[in-house]
Amino acid sequence: MINELKEKMHEYFVGREEIIENLLICLFAGGHVLLEDVPGVGKTTLARTLAKSLDCDFGRIQFTPDTMPGDVIGTEIFNMKTSEFEYRAGGIMHQIILADEINRTSPKTQSSLLEAMAEGQVTVGGVKRKLMEPFMVIATQNPVEFAGTYPLPEAQIDRFMMRLSIGYPSKEEELRLAKNRLSGKTTDSIESIISAEDVLKIREEVKKVTIKDAVLEYMREIIDLTRNESRFVLGASPRAMLSMMSAAQAKAYMKGRDFVKPDDVKAVAAYTLAHRLTLTSEAKIGREDPAKIITALILKAKVPME
Repeated sequence: MINELKEKMHEYFVGREEIIENLLICLFAGGHVLLEDVPGVGKTTLARTLAKSLDCDFGRIQFTPDTMPGDVIGTEIFNMKTSEFEYRAGGIMHQIILADEINRTSPKTQSSLLEAMAEGQVTVGGVKRKLMEPFMVIATQNPVEFAGTYPLPEAQIDRFMMRLSIGYPSKEEELRLAKNRLSGKTTDSIESIISAEDVLKIREEVKKVTIKDAVLEYMREIIDLTRNESRFVLGASPRAMLSMMSAAQAKAYMKGRDFVKPDDVKAVAAYTLAHRLTLTSEAKIGREDPAKIITALILKAKVPME
């Protein structure tokens, strides 16, 4: 079923297969994704393709400098007939959320997503409201144009399980994209492969994937290496290790195993850690890449032989 889902998504989304693979890893692990790339490479198409393939409710929030927290989580409106306040839902009340250009809105509005992403609920007027399940935020931002933007603080960045970059398509992929458009093949014509209930069931099964103590020690050593790396201001947080652990479980599950191997950890480590690590001034001047540093650090960690 998962392989069929991947094939269907790749049929409509023209891009690297590893992007779809990692997006599904985050979905099944219960995480959120930050898509950081230049405009026009298919970030919105990817989010819509996922939602349609899952038969999930899709919502898009276009962030601008004047977007208010109430536009995101909802607000209370006074009803003159009943003399009571009524809740009016915000853009967050969907299952798959595209938070488009999240860095173009104010920090106050950005922070309105924190409770939703961490706890699957919002609080308006002192009342907690559960969000639809499965719930997932796919946020986008342009890494090149910074005029009029508000960079995401570390606390917000840390809420995303992975940061992915789609990149430009290959020659063959771009030609296939053009042919899809000419033939009228769009995301509106996608038929769902699995249901929301299937996703929730898979999430529960992913949590049951076994991780041996030796593999946990391997993950802990990778985290410790980031904390002792001089090119990072701060090392990876405990939440980063938990995200890497959950992603590794989902990776193993998608490979058809009920246990995590060190290779699963290696496959997700850079994607789950790189965006959480801040380079020092010297490393920035030297144009160091956090993902490459992490890849090098992984080679230093002792691989369990069990």
